[in-house]
Amino acid sequence: MPHPLEWNLISGADVPDPQPSSTAELVSSVQTGDFAHILKAPFTQSLVTPQSPPTEVFDFLKSLRERIDVVIGNGKEAGYEKKLEFILVGIAALNAFIQSNVTGPPLTFRPEEILLPRALRRSERKDVSDKVIRELAVEGEAAYHLIPHALLFALAKGILSHPVLDTGEEVESMRWWRLRMNFLHQRMLEGEKTALHDVVYKDVDYLVAKLQRGDFAPGMKWVQARFLIEKAQVDTYFGYEKAAREGLERAARVTGLQYAITGVLGKRTKYQERDISQLVVLARSKEDFVKSGVKNGGEKNGSGEVEVEVAGGTKPKTLDLNDDTLLETISFTKKENMSSTAVIVDDETKLPEVLRKLDPGEQPPLHPLDSTILLLLTETIKNNNPATGITREQMAPYAERVLKHSTNWEVYTIGLLVRCRIEGYKSRTAERGLLQLQALVDQVIAETTLPSENGSAPKTFLPRPKTEEESAPVRERLEYVYQLPAPTRWELEAELANRWVSIGGLKTALEIYERLEMWAEVALCYAAIGKEDKARKIVRNQLLHPVPTPASWTPESEDDEYKPTQMEEAARLQIYPQPNNAPRLWSILGDIDNDPVWYEMAWEVSNHRYARAKRSLGRYWYNQKEPLKAAEAYTASLNINQLNKESWFLLGCCRLELEDWEGGEYAFRKVTVLDEEDAEAWSNLASCLLRRASAPVTSTSTRELLDDEEELVDSSLTGENDEWTDVKRNRQDALKALKKASSLKYDNWRIWENTLIVAASIPAYTDVALAMNRVISIRAPTAGESCIDVEILSRLIQHVLTSCNPEDLIEPRSTLSKLTITLMEDQVLPLITKDARLWRLMARLALWRKRPKEALECHERAFRCISRGWEVGEVKWEEVMEATVEMVDAYQGLGEMEREGLANTGKEGAEKVMVAKDWRFKARSALRKTMGWGRKEGKEGEGAWDRLEEAQEGLKA
Repeated sequence: MPHPLEWNLISGADVPDPQPSSTAELVSSVQTGDFAHILKAPFTQSLVTPQSPPTEVFDFLKSLRERIDVVIGNGKEAGYEKKLEFILVGIAALNAFIQSNVTGPPLTFRPEEILLPRALRRSERKDVSDKVIRELAVEGEAAYHLIPHALLFALAKGILSHPVLDTGEEVESMRWWRLRMNFLHQRMLEGEKTALHDVVYKDVDYLVAKLQRGDFAPGMKWVQARFLIEKAQVDTYFGYEKAAREGLERAARVTGLQYAITGVLGKRTKYQERDISQLVVLARSKEDFVKSGVKNGGEKNGSGEVEVEVAGGTKPKTLDLNDDTLLETISFTKKENMSSTAVIVDDETKLPEVLRKLDPGEQPPLHPLDSTILLLLTETIKNNNPATGITREQMAPYAERVLKHSTNWEVYTIGLLVRCRIEGYKSRTAERGLLQLQALVDQVIAETTLPSENGSAPKTFLPRPKTEEESAPVRERLEYVYQLPAPTRWELEAELANRWVSIGGLKTALEIYERLEMWAEVALCYAAIGKEDKARKIVRNQLLHPVPTPASWTPESEDDEYKPTQMEEAARLQIYPQPNNAPRLWSILGDIDNDPVWYEMAWEVSNHRYARAKRSLGRYWYNQKEPLKAAEAYTASLNINQLNKESWFLLGCCRLELEDWEGGEYAFRKVTVLDEEDAEAWSNLASCLLRRASAPVTSTSTRELLDDEEELVDSSLTGENDEWTDVKRNRQDALKALKKASSLKYDNWRIWENTLIVAASIPAYTDVALAMNRVISIRAPTAGESCIDVEILSRLIQHVLTSCNPEDLIEPRSTLSKLTITLMEDQVLPLITKDARLWRLMARLALWRKRPKEALECHERAFRCISRGWEVGEVKWEEVMEATVEMVDAYQGLGEMEREGLANTGKEGAEKVMVAKDWRFKARSALRKTMGWGRKEGKEGEGAWDRLEEAQEGLKA
């Protein structure tokens, strides 16, 4: 059974009284946010105090690792209490870092004064902090160089990542806290990093396995729900949208959340006279957890589960819309005022009973965990759909539901942030969205910034809280922060600057970027508006020493700057050491100049670790039509970061151009693993498989198969048919890939057409029928009958005629013969205009169905198509003669047959009803018409003329 103390930190439950142990006191201090007490404790000081006074630039992380080894005794004598105490220091440092960079309120202490030797001067402390930030770089990607209180995160990382914690499993929650720490590290960097992805999912997989076995926090459903939500957030970040959605749905089942997005009649504008359907999220938590006042720690119910009461007294400032047209919130029609025909969209009875009873405008408060589920659902909607107004309209109801009755400070903050992002694209809500984002930025800055030494505090857009009662305590702010996609203060400010750029406020955006010293973003802003020279100058000034101003130069005005000559500019030397983000700056310079030299420089400066440099170089060579050089660059990039889907895709394209089908197959398979919804990757994978099918076989080893398909026989067991088996397998795998691609891009006729061709080459006739049906459905309005592949359709009909039984048509299940009949009657028949081959196929199918009358009519239509084609010069004379002979044969073979639907009545003497009593007359007429044309055009005696005469003699008998 898990120790209750470590799970108190996860569940939020108070430590039960009395708990005289020092460990219980530490847990209580972490819960209440008294991190200074833990960091100043003798045990913590023994970890951060170096063994000997620092002589050079103090290496905080190295000293920490050495002290941990000494204090903990290399893990040999570390029992549960010792390890938990050890971990609590790391948790306190991690939470303090989040408090100082994400949630606030300001720390009550200065970490540098606690964690660094007192002998260090202020400048030396800054050097130590800068060194720590540089060491947070992963795969050449540097963290933000002005991270406040980075020592706290370094302390947390040094402790929670120490190998001593892997020597046993006494502290069950250790891996969870390490997961949180590593995921926060990933979020502080730009783009997914393979190294962090691997360590994060190592702990995720371990915890998932324990959860599936039932020995992960057994009996603590709220703890399990927290983990499922956090895992969904990790999956969303790394692009595993399907897993994220499944995790959120499972978390909702654990917490008992019931929700549905539906439509309810209401008004959105002030002048709207008629109620129309409005999107709304109906949601209800399992229990009502909200009480007026401050939450207590948590109480155990009868089943031993922890139920947490949440506060509802404080929340961040919210700006009103104040629009002359739009209402502040949707005014939903009261149910008693609805007409008998006014129901929730589609069918109200499909909703659960508990949701059907809810008043959309006055829904009960949600438990904060349930609110985090709804907020993360907006992320999955955004990632799974195009960035359009429809997607944002679908996201908005989730945010509004959370904001309606939010019961936690940080949950409400993220709800406001999600709404800001949605509102930034509408003219009537863009102003509120921008100002609210500005208010959130000011809130975060004010709530995470320590007062300066003179006591001054940062200015804010809205008045700061006057008393502590107007602001939420540390405990409430951190309670659910790990279940929320909460950005850091610098990320939020950068988002505000980007919003200003989007609405044309370039000056304000540049002020923000310059204050944050995000020189790369400053340069990108200038480059985006066509000021490449300004952008180039900014980047070069960060990387190269300035050109000294000549003593002879005299400025013409106060603002005049010396402009170096081209030779002086080229002679500038690099600054050493280079800035943390030097690889990115060199790459941006390469983008501005479109010069591969700067990408190579970025690669060298990063010590061959900055994957983006090689990605940019690959893109450059790809645009220059140099696929070999591009492939080499992308390969080098992917050796560092294997999570970049675009790099795998473009590497696959390079391999296609180089006719390296095996390499292309491998690359596109990687893309489909990273994003199984990429239709182009599936289609290109199929292309590689098909090319391999036609190329010489180089290996007969077992190959990886696509999902949800039967395993094929290993080609190494097939003896002399190895090559044919491999070709067939490649075609089958190609078909599977194309079927996946067509399901993702259902309206792309080219993918469907490729599916049709590959299915016909195997052959897989059911897929042929389905693909042809879809191709015709898409292309028929514009291409008419030319969209029909007559050759493949003929093969399909032939297969049905020879292998299927007409009696299959009366079976209730779907069969190939049914699919084919539906295809011919619903899709092909309405399109036939002048292609006689299609009428002949219709005739063969009709005869197979024992419909000779219909078959003969189809032959007659085919003959008319040929006749009209001859008259307008679209058909050759030989085709006319062949069609005439075929028409006569059809009259002879079908004319005397019994007509379908009009068989003998069973009475004696009943007359037999023939398909065509006058078939001889019609046959002679067809022959006379054709032979008359021939004599008139001087074709007598040519080609099949003898066959016409033989047919004419046969009719005389």
